[in-house]
Amino acid sequence: MHAENPLRKLPSVQHLLELAPAAEMCVKHGRAAVTSAIRVVLGELRSEIARGAGRVVDGAAILERCDKLVAARRRPGLRRVINATGIVLHTNLGRAPLAAEAIAAMADIAAGYSNLEFDLASGKRGSRTAALEPLLREVAGAEAALAVNNGAAAILLALSALAGGGEVIVSRGELVEIGGGFRIPDVIMQGGARLVEVGSTNKTRLADYREAIGPETRVLLKVHQSNFRTVGFTAETGIGELAGLAREHGLLVVADLGSGLLRPSPGSLEPTLAEALGAGADLVTCSGDKLLGGPQAGLILGRKAAVDPLRSHPLLRAVRLDKMTLAALEATLMLHRDQPDRVPVTRMLAQGEAELQARAERLQSLLGYGNLIASEAYAGGGALPEERIASRALALDLPMGADAVAAKLREGAPAVVGRIADGQLLIDMLTVSDAELPALAKALKAVLG
Repeated sequence: MHAENPLRKLPSVQHLLELAPAAEMCVKHGRAAVTSAIRVVLGELRSEIARGAGRVVDGAAILERCDKLVAARRRPGLRRVINATGIVLHTNLGRAPLAAEAIAAMADIAAGYSNLEFDLASGKRGSRTAALEPLLREVAGAEAALAVNNGAAAILLALSALAGGGEVIVSRGELVEIGGGFRIPDVIMQGGARLVEVGSTNKTRLADYREAIGPETRVLLKVHQSNFRTVGFTAETGIGELAGLAREHGLLVVADLGSGLLRPSPGSLEPTLAEALGAGADLVTCSGDKLLGGPQAGLILGRKAAVDPLRSHPLLRAVRLDKMTLAALEATLMLHRDQPDRVPVTRMLAQGEAELQARAERLQSLLGYGNLIASEAYAGGGALPEERIASRALALDLPMGADAVAAKLREGAPAVVGRIADGQLLIDMLTVSDAELPALAKALKAVLG
């Protein structure tokens, strides 16, 4: 006699739906979601049994598995994370957290209609960046301004409008790769311009630019080196020198500053937006969600004659900002004008060691575990790459291993992301707020027991 096919012992979808646990799940999650989960789990069981990796289980066990699947499906893919890495502008964790004012502005605009492209005074169509541009000009000291959806879009639009069909001259030492594998040469090519490399990796002089200028040259491009520095036997040509050369030949200087530094930072080698414009750059681009501390955006600042061609370029519509981002960016710029210390990124970077020590001690008290150590934190996001920030961290020396604990913390709600160094899991206080301490302690206790 042949043994009965074990697949025949699996209950039907209808049978499972008639069980009491399924009825409770339907009330909680909806019948459609529960039915879909049951079909998925039964399919998985059939595959497991067919390859000898599973066995027939009762209805209750199947429904328990279904309940976990429904819960996992209902969990948003984009979730809140407690950033305990000590990297303020952590690109993978969403960079700049927004100020309360920016969040409120987004919620207000998202909840109803707005005058996005409507002039309330005239009753006619208006510009979506009309309210934003005066603020940008004021805080950055620019003659004209424009905003698009990210920093890469800003430089792409600028080169497309100002150098399309011509040549862009850039130092070999500034042909950087930015996040996600995007490279400056590729951006130039997509903008319809031809790249002309000058100088060497470590040294590029003004004479190198001068010798490369030809009848097709349109732009001299200066690029922020983002998250690395060339040190030692080096030389580079500053914006002021490039501006002088550009004026001689009727060219434009475009400077991609990346991080968007509004005010001088102690010990920083990076120019502020105003300093770059004052040195003679015709156009300056940067990100809105780095040192500016706002939402993802690309800011374009400079002379009116250089900005105006961008307004009429077809690419502008493809890279324009949405209404929620506009609201958050406007609110952030207002804070920079009136109360800059209310911008979370500005506040985090200004924290003193005593404040960080006190926060670490509070977490240690809540947790009852861990060693307080001095740590080094960073601005991140390619901003201020040479500047280490003195911080404090709670070091967890764990028998189960730092990697295993870090993985469990990432599965929690909220997820917690720390930093592993010398076999220890570090919970750095620079990027943890006082309000997050109770939730952080609870998450750590859940994993550490």
